[in-house]
Amino acid sequence: MKRFKLEIAYDGTHYCGWQVQPNGITVEEVVNQKLSELLREEIKVIGASRTDSGVHALGNVAVFDSETNIPGDKLSYALNQRLPKDIVIQSSCQVADDFHPRYCDTKKTYEYRIYNAKFENPLHSRYSHFVFLPLRIAEMQKAADLLKGEHDFKSFCSSRGQQQTTIREIYDLDVEKEGNLIKIRICGNGFLYNMVRIIVGTLIKVGLGVYPPEYVQEILDAKDRTKAGPKVPAKGLTLVGIEYL
Repeated sequence: MKRFKLEIAYDGTHYCGWQVQPNGITVEEVVNQKLSELLREEIKVIGASRTDSGVHALGNVAVFDSETNIPGDKLSYALNQRLPKDIVIQSSCQVADDFHPRYCDTKKTYEYRIYNAKFENPLHSRYSHFVFLPLRIAEMQKAADLLKGEHDFKSFCSSRGQQQTTIREIYDLDVEKEGNLIKIRICGNGFLYNMVRIIVGTLIKVGLGVYPPEYVQEILDAKDRTKAGPKVPAKGLTLVGIEYL
């Protein structure tokens, strides 16, 4: 038995997230099905990040065990011929038998996109959240800087989260604007349930002038979800990549 690693990109628009569930089709389900057909054995992949319904990915990671003799670097070519166009294996390789994508030290990077203009742009609407009121980028960055470092992010976690601890570390959190498109990129050692989307919702409130940047510190200290901003739509969020340390 050998273990293989896949780096997977997908458009999450038509999927109920990554993880297999009874109420709709998921990315994991499709990958399991197509791998099982290809290798003629039952395959169940283990994913590194369980992205929510509608969230996209450029570099999610999954592993699986198989008896196949197909070289690891060739699996991506064979599997991509069977997968739908909105799921693509970016790379594949054989890894150590004890490698587990969730039990390693990692850096995860997400990007959230906001289209900020008077009117929505149909070429951006599938992968960004539309905000028609002007956003103050400098104020949003001031607030973002307060979230860097190790903190208890309980205020930025939805109630369905089942993590043992709500302490996480954010390495970088940058707010940049290119034309009408605002990109919020966040890198950390892990994220709580809906954490990134709640952080973005809070930064939007700062950008609109509803919250002063300093209020973010009060939100952190409160450890109370009701103190933070709203959860923004999933369609603007992309898992950019996972770096194994």
